[in-house]
Amino acid sequence: MPNTLRPIRSVIVGTGCRIPDVRVPNDAFLEHEFHGPDQKRIEKTNAEILAQFESITGIRERRYVREDQVTTDIAFDAARNALESSGVDGEQLDGIIVAHNFGDVRAGSHRSDLVPAIAARVKARLKIRNPHTVAFDLIFGCPGWLQGVIQADYMIRSGNVQRIMVIGADTLSRISDPHDRDSLIYADGAGAVILEGRHAGEEMGILAHAVRSDTLEHSGMLFMGESYKEQALEALFLKMEGRKLYKYALNTVAIAMKEALDCAGIDLRDVRKVLLHQANGKMDEAILSALCQLYGIETPPQDLMPMTISWLGNSSVATLPTMLDLICKGEMPRHTIASGDNIIFASVGAGMHINAVVYRWA
Repeated sequence: MPNTLRPIRSVIVGTGCRIPDVRVPNDAFLEHEFHGPDQKRIEKTNAEILAQFESITGIRERRYVREDQVTTDIAFDAARNALESSGVDGEQLDGIIVAHNFGDVRAGSHRSDLVPAIAARVKARLKIRNPHTVAFDLIFGCPGWLQGVIQADYMIRSGNVQRIMVIGADTLSRISDPHDRDSLIYADGAGAVILEGRHAGEEMGILAHAVRSDTLEHSGMLFMGESYKEQALEALFLKMEGRKLYKYALNTVAIAMKEALDCAGIDLRDVRKVLLHQANGKMDEAILSALCQLYGIETPPQDLMPMTISWLGNSSVATLPTMLDLICKGEMPRHTIASGDNIIFASVGAGMHINAVVYRWA
């Protein structure tokens, strides 16, 4: 049968990431001044605040970019790393999609720099001359990178393009309120994959996906607001209705994941790895348990869900591609992916958006 009659599959041919250099352990916040939404100083000691935070989120440390770096810098590093691991020439890319949420924010500034697009800046830094390498940004909250993968799959399966790089990069340390306890969650990072269209007789690559946006009632759970310390800083910072978001995620993420698995015709028992956005350790574990319950599985299998949040924090769009790259390059003990393995990616975040992708490793 001619290849042209076989379906086009979007296959990952390269991965890369950039883990920032600055390591920030929890005890670095022992002298911080934390306030509540009422702008009053929190009465608990910082030691108590940090202990409670770690017990809930699982975060012991996080990574921040250096003073001289912005989102474009780490996105470029991840992109270059992905090109090197794939052996793909940048001139052969038909597209570069960069998922982010705040653009470039320089140290000491609270202004987002979004023009030109981060993707255009990365393409220029890669010195790609090909005018048909279309570069554009995607803003979709924490699920942005995975949504970029879904968008790239649509483009590849159209038959009009063959290779697309999808990057997720954010520097949340630059837009978090230092007086808000929730700022302890946020981190910086960048990850990338290169997707390639292949005519395949067997099912491989992206098999199915599911996406939902519950904006009518839940879009306000993440928003930009003033500092919790009155007149401390004239800027807007990322704010979160943490408890509401937690409850929303538990009620909906597992359902979206099952929808994607059902569409692919795959049972959870046949899934090798669940790669879930690293938002909150306890929340991720609860989501996995909820997913298992949908399949009548009482206890999640050991090592089914890799975790990086304890040492990388929540780097938004970067958590999934960073984790995938670490696994692919043998940097996560006990976690491997082999040909034929089924994987499900899933994320939840601002919007409120949820997405899931079922993937079979080639």
